[in-house]
Amino acid sequence: MPIHEIGQVKRKGTLGSPYAVKDYYSINAELGTDAELKELIEHAHELELKVILDWVPNHSAWDNKLVTEHPHWYARDYKGDFRPAPWWDWDDIIEFDYSQPDLREYMIDAMSYWVRKFDVDGFRCDVAGYIPNDFWRQAREALDEIKPVFMLAEWENRDLHEYAFDMTYAWSWNEVLHDIVHERASLDKLRKYYSWNERAWPKEAMRMTFVSNHDENAWEGTPSEKFGDAEHACIVLSCLGQGMPLIHNGQEAGETKRLAFFEKDCIEWQEHSTGALYTQLLSLRQRYTALWNAEHGALMHQVPNNHQQAIFSFVRQDSESKWFMIFNFSNEHKQVSFKEDLFTDEYIDVFESSPCLHDLFADFELDLEPWEYRIFMRKY
Repeated sequence: MPIHEIGQVKRKGTLGSPYAVKDYYSINAELGTDAELKELIEHAHELELKVILDWVPNHSAWDNKLVTEHPHWYARDYKGDFRPAPWWDWDDIIEFDYSQPDLREYMIDAMSYWVRKFDVDGFRCDVAGYIPNDFWRQAREALDEIKPVFMLAEWENRDLHEYAFDMTYAWSWNEVLHDIVHERASLDKLRKYYSWNERAWPKEAMRMTFVSNHDENAWEGTPSEKFGDAEHACIVLSCLGQGMPLIHNGQEAGETKRLAFFEKDCIEWQEHSTGALYTQLLSLRQRYTALWNAEHGALMHQVPNNHQQAIFSFVRQDSESKWFMIFNFSNEHKQVSFKEDLFTDEYIDVFESSPCLHDLFADFELDLEPWEYRIFMRKY
């Protein structure tokens, strides 16, 4: 979440919300110093990792100096007062007015500061859809003149990919899976999501698939609360289906509590099966190009089966590898057979402790327990 100093006026809780930014050029002293941030980013780059900052362009804290220095940069309500975000309980912040050219210039200069001084690699832009898309075009062009950056929009709108953003949140993916797990939607809604993603979105658009994030965890429930016994199946699909997975803080340690948003809430770090699963999945993603993102990876091709309302099955393949993936998104045991011959091949099961060769032929059948998944891989 944002690393900036948090406002004091109308602060929520003990720590306040990191999204109530008091100074866009500051680092919250509780997190560290300029020198420590530089050291962190330099070491991340040595490990071939990228670091992006959470950026809050839509609003600021009430005690941000811009409130007194440039009050005309802020939106007003029908009474002429500063406006917290309408319809929400965000009373610790007030909204900007992006019809003001000087505000746009200020915000781009502030973002550029972090790229120039600290060599950050991009930004995760909070409620990006509340900001005019032409501003994002201005910002991306200015930032790319310093260095190529990676831009993630906390929003789900394909138009944001037109000029500025590399990746957007796949909120609907998360919502559909949650509804399927709780028997409020059919599995066809998941197929419709992937069809929509393939046909209606730009091929270069990366979609961030997630089972948790800081908002979901704090307000909607932990992964185990939301997905129950299906949690690991959803994690596997988020990593090996089309999309870029998000790991929220503590998931790799099997954290089971909702982390408090406005208070200090420590994570009990430990080895955990969820962390081991993510390690294996991300290793596969890194190694095999068929599992890469957007236009760089392979499309998902549906494999019809005899339990279409419970079993989600598909193939991803390129010249290097072929993957046949089967998920039982139901709470019942299923004996599954498959139609057509796209899946037929010789594979190993990547989750077997001692992988052996599986010859999957046309009349192959598979027994799956509730929420069980099987991931078969062939290397060419």
